[in-house]
Amino acid sequence: MITMFRKTYDWLRGVQPLPKDEKFAFKVMLRELEVGTLRAEDGDWFFNYSDAFRSQDRIKPIVDFPQKDREYRNRILWPFFALRIPSTEQPVVREFLESHPADSVDEVILLRKFGERTIANPFRLVPA
Repeated sequence: MITMFRKTYDWLRGVQPLPKDEKFAFKVMLRELEVGTLRAEDGDWFFNYSDAFRSQDRIKPIVDFPQKDREYRNRILWPFFALRIPSTEQPVVREFLESHPADSVDEVILLRKFGERTIANPFRLVPA
């Protein structure tokens, strides 16, 4: 389903996929609560909830990650996170892409640059 979604709405056209040798992590925050960690490692994406999130019961799990006690893994960045990256058609993104070598910009770089906040949800991505 994610692959179909991505093909239909290819707002990341021209962006390199996650390199196999890249390692990076983001803390997923909701105000002061650390919700979990999004990691890029060896060409895959991983998400897992923090102990603090698992031990509380006021905030429901993220829809894409319904089970609090497991680690999620995927080759493709989940829409919940990918939608934080503006379309490559946006002038600010196009300018950013033009100022960097074509093969040097990947999803992690764009998440670091543009993905900390979004109007779509209250979560923040903070480099770990």
